[in-house]
Amino acid sequence: MSVQFIVEDDRRRFAVLPIDEYEELVEARRMLEDIQAWDAAKARNEDHIPIELVDRMLAGESPVRVFREHRGISQQGLAEAAAISAAYLCQIEQGRRQPSVEVLKKLAAALRVDVDDIA
Repeated sequence: MSVQFIVEDDRRRFAVLPIDEYEELVEARRMLEDIQAWDAAKARNEDHIPIELVDRMLAGESPVRVFREHRGISQQGLAEAAAISAAYLCQIEQGRRQPSVEVLKKLAAALRVDVDDIA
């Protein structure tokens, strides 16, 4: 890096550098800020819903099924985690039964989502 310093009162007051080096520094700073923002979001455990999942739910697919498959959980595994039968879970996913609030809470906990995400 070729920097020229302007000194005033025996102190460096300004630094002059070629524009391409300046632009590289600006880009590096932006990249660092993006990385820091990403790290901060991950530390807060923010989990964003991939657009593919949103599209499936907007198309009418059961949010419980969408999140279950996204998490790689079998119907049996989710049913056991929520303390319900696999048949009941199947009916929920097919839209033939409405789960109680208590069951929704258990399903949401097992899927690591908010109740609002699957209700």
